[in-house]
Amino acid sequence: MARSGWVKPERTERLSDHVSLGVLAKVFPPRLVDEVVAKVGAGEQRSRLLPSWMMVYYVMALALHAAASYEEVMRSLLGGLQWISHRTSEWTMPTKAAIFKARTRLGSEVMIELFDQVAKPFGPQTQRGFLAGLRLVSVDGTTMDIADTPANEQAYGRPGTNTNFKSAYPQARILGLVECGTHAIIGAVTGPYSMAENDMYLGLQHKLDPSMLLMADRGFFSYRSFKDSAATGAQLLWRVRGNMVLPVLEELEDGSYLSAVYEGTKQRRNKVDPVPVRVVEYAVSNGAEASEFRLLTTLLDPGGVSAQELAEAYAKRWEIELCFKEMKTHQRGPSVVLRSKTPEGVLQEIYGYLCTHYALRTLIGEVALEFGEDPLRVSFTRTLRAARRSMAGQPGFSP
Repeated sequence: MARSGWVKPERTERLSDHVSLGVLAKVFPPRLVDEVVAKVGAGEQRSRLLPSWMMVYYVMALALHAAASYEEVMRSLLGGLQWISHRTSEWTMPTKAAIFKARTRLGSEVMIELFDQVAKPFGPQTQRGFLAGLRLVSVDGTTMDIADTPANEQAYGRPGTNTNFKSAYPQARILGLVECGTHAIIGAVTGPYSMAENDMYLGLQHKLDPSMLLMADRGFFSYRSFKDSAATGAQLLWRVRGNMVLPVLEELEDGSYLSAVYEGTKQRRNKVDPVPVRVVEYAVSNGAEASEFRLLTTLLDPGGVSAQELAEAYAKRWEIELCFKEMKTHQRGPSVVLRSKTPEGVLQEIYGYLCTHYALRTLIGEVALEFGEDPLRVSFTRTLRAARRSMAGQPGFSP
């Protein structure tokens, strides 16, 4: 039976004989998978044909082979496990119903916890993606089409509010924190389509640290989120709206100026709990029209980082959109919707995509470092194809 709302793209290559378990298991080692399964209470009370640890890799394999059926991916996974474990007897091929039940037993919490533990920045300072010793990271959101079922629509909603225009599929919203120099997604939260990204952002603040310079678009600013983000020790470079009240406290030699942000008009009038900021204003023209930019930063000293350098760094914020394109267009495939028919399955599947994308980006980072290349110059699509074709490595499974 066809998946609800699933469009299978044309396939120009044969599914590999084995899922590239070596890539996945190197980044998400079996020992850690076992620990996370135990931590969230997703282990089995009795021996099963499809244990939880196996299903973790299966969920990631689904994201690696988005165009393949459930059975094709499982057959490939079992072949890889047999090769790795040197078993002479074949694994029993489960039915589609058994796979569905095993995914349901696994749930989504394992995948969320696994991604949260593993996904960390890894780009060395020798590569681009740093400013004044600070790692450039960016936050932004995207959406993914999900299977058109009543349960998914109720949980996630869909674009369009009237009968004349509604999206063909429900959509889940994803907010990601991305390391700009490597395209690695190092933090993510999900929610329904209607959820505001600045509300979702609260779930990413624990990923910030003093080594980072966080860039965000104007939709993310609020006094509270800016202040709380600065409290993590991370430096900030956020775009704000042009009509925001920002009194000039001191003009600086590079054209920027010092100011302060307040929670509201009353607090500004009484100078209560200000957050000191530096304001950088400039315009970018495409020849026909110019766009005005107004940036707030916690980097107050122009001697450390100039206004020009800040403007150039902010332009790299758009790397996050290319990162989402890798996951949605190349990894998932154009016109392909997530296959899960339940909200819990959708959440599990999204984090399977996030884990797999992070594993591929880690592999690219290691190769780039070894050969002295910029990781953003190493083709993601070629790496993805190689991972799909490759035999599994030797991650040391003990089935």
